Amino acid sequence: MQKNGEARKSILLVDDDRSIQITLGGLLERHGYLVIPAATAAAGLASLRRQEPDAVLLDLGLPDADGLETLVAIRTERPAASVIVLTAQDSLDNAIESIKRGAFHFISKPYVPEELLSLLLRATEQRDLVIESERLRDRAAKLSRRLEAAERKLTPLFASRKMREMEELIRRVAPTDANVLLSGESGVGKEVMANQIHRLSQRVEGPMVKLNCAAFPAHMIEGELFGYVKGAFTGAVNDFPGMIAEAQGGTLFLDEIAEMPAELQTRFLRVLQEREYRPLGSTRTVAADFRLIAATNRPIAGAVRDGLLRHDLFYRINTFQIEIPPLRERREEIPSLVAAFTQRFAKRLGKQPPPVSPSAFRLLMDYDWPGNIRELQNAIEYGVVLAREEGITEKELPKELHLPAVLRNAANGHPTRHGNHGGQGAHGSGEESLNLDTRERETILAALAKCHGNKKKAAQLLGIHRPTLYSKMKRYGIDL
Repeated sequence: MQKNGEARKSILLVDDDRSIQITLGGLLERHGYLVIPAATAAAGLASLRRQEPDAVLLDLGLPDADGLETLVAIRTERPAASVIVLTAQDSLDNAIESIKRGAFHFISKPYVPEELLSLLLRATEQRDLVIESERLRDRAAKLSRRLEAAERKLTPLFASRKMREMEELIRRVAPTDANVLLSGESGVGKEVMANQIHRLSQRVEGPMVKLNCAAFPAHMIEGELFGYVKGAFTGAVNDFPGMIAEAQGGTLFLDEIAEMPAELQTRFLRVLQEREYRPLGSTRTVAADFRLIAATNRPIAGAVRDGLLRHDLFYRINTFQIEIPPLRERREEIPSLVAAFTQRFAKRLGKQPPPVSPSAFRLLMDYDWPGNIRELQNAIEYGVVLAREEGITEKELPKELHLPAVLRNAANGHPTRHGNHGGQGAHGSGEESLNLDTRERETILAALAKCHGNKKKAAQLLGIHRPTLYSKMKRYGIDL
């Protein structure tokens, strides 16, 4: 049965038996399917070309063609469509030959309705998985091409001491074939660093192949990485080489490696050790020739401790570990990054790069950038789009940057310090009073931060009236 809001799945029913068309067609319609009837092979193939059914129910005893040959024609015309052979010619030879020629399943007449409906559900779900896999692969390829084009224009900045030390390490490691593990928060530029390592490596003339282990469902990653041969599983209608094969002679970049399923980590470890692998469904061993760069935004010790990253794989890929510091620890790079992003987005919009006002620049320098370089890039794009003649002022920057630092610290759970607000001293009841004052002040700051400085909402969150909130803010020196 189709769920509310979902498009109806279409079933091409190729059978010359009028009673089957009526009874089976009615059964399928009652269960939410759209039935496309065809009494001959020719009519079925014509309907197949006009429409894209999700599954095909095919009788082998057709008046105008051999059923097995029709099966091959359907699989050739629409490889993604799952074909269930439904026939009274239920010999073992027909069953074996149907499966060999690409049928999803073989079922004999008279059929059991529940069994047939269950098979159809599995068949249509399998088709959805194949289509989704192709869509994700195309999307990943397009995104990769866009990122590569953008990143060719953006080389890492090494203005701070930490980054200069990293630059030296990269220059020494890049020309070797040693595995590299990049770690750091989301948005710090791990992929940019991976590109830099590839550019400085002996494999620069080879491909740079990227696979984000978090971008694909767990059951799809193995096929994407190792590839597969036609017929390896239902829906594998063509050979697919896989990312390891595509990276031959070059660099394989596995982003978010801690998101790779544990059992697949074991298999990939063997590739690193033996430098060979087998695609899914193949009996042929293929040599693996790539340089591995892996990355994760999880704390590595925690990922290993929690079993997300296997100990043995970690030791294998951790030849060189490079931890990229967050942007808040290398604020020296912010001016250069702002200039680069302003130039890039202005050029894209066909306008002159707008100047950044001193007050806006102070906001950019004071902000903690929890999303790191990616968040800075988005903020500058936002500013360039909204910039007027006077350039990028405070008004053209995202609202998150406008929260006072004390509110941002409260929202992030960082303690704030303030002076003595009428306490009795440092001991006894005075100390207790100060502690209570501190807790109340921190609670108010946290509420204001959560409500982005909106005093009405903060008062509602705290369960007090607005005048009471104003009085307490004045008492604790909270000036917004």
